[in-house]
Amino acid sequence: MVPPEGCPDPEQTAPGAAREAEMASRNVRPMFPLGSPLLPGAVLPLHIFEPRYRALARRCTDNDEPFGVVMIERGSEVGGGDVRSDVGCLATISQYQELPDGRWVMLATGGQRIQILEWLPDDPYPQALAAGWPDEPADIGEPERRVLVARLRRLRALASEIGALGVTAAESAAIDDRLAQLAEDDADPTAWSFQLAALVPAGPFDRHAMLCAPDPARRVEVMTGVLDGVEELMGGR
Repeated sequence: MVPPEGCPDPEQTAPGAAREAEMASRNVRPMFPLGSPLLPGAVLPLHIFEPRYRALARRCTDNDEPFGVVMIERGSEVGGGDVRSDVGCLATISQYQELPDGRWVMLATGGQRIQILEWLPDDPYPQALAAGWPDEPADIGEPERRVLVARLRRLRALASEIGALGVTAAESAAIDDRLAQLAEDDADPTAWSFQLAALVPAGPFDRHAMLCAPDPARRVEVMTGVLDGVEELMGGR
């Protein structure tokens, strides 16, 4: 497997014990390629209307089974013929409803990061042989955590001044509350880095780079680069 552009090869970066755990977690997964990546811990709302993904929803809800989400690098979410990333995230369904006309609405939450080992024939939805890809161990110190959160807060304040937040007042308040929690949070570096990454204003390819970072410290480097770009953009407005 060749990793997507911008992503390190998990087979080369995973240490021995982590690699063994990854290989032991191989499973055939139903897959839902989307235009944006899903990060661990992030919430994914879905409105499902294509027949093949209705079948995926039925399978996963009937069997209490997660599905994989990968980013579409080229092409469209609808109709097939897309080029998909080989790094993604498992999604666990938390709420769902099948509508009278056969469409589904659901909420899912990102879980374990996965590496796609092999794409399998659609049946009728995409399927892949996937394995878990755990982070390499790396720490993010408390001072660094506080600096990152403070920097994101400053950017949000500036965006608010120029009317560029792009979220509702309620959503903005929820983000501010979460940032306050993250400033004091001493959670596991992997969980903390993904929680902050979900709040960073980033396009799909930058978010995918955060997903692909092999450890929390490298993820912080990606986030720092994204914030540099946002600051430069907003400084010119």
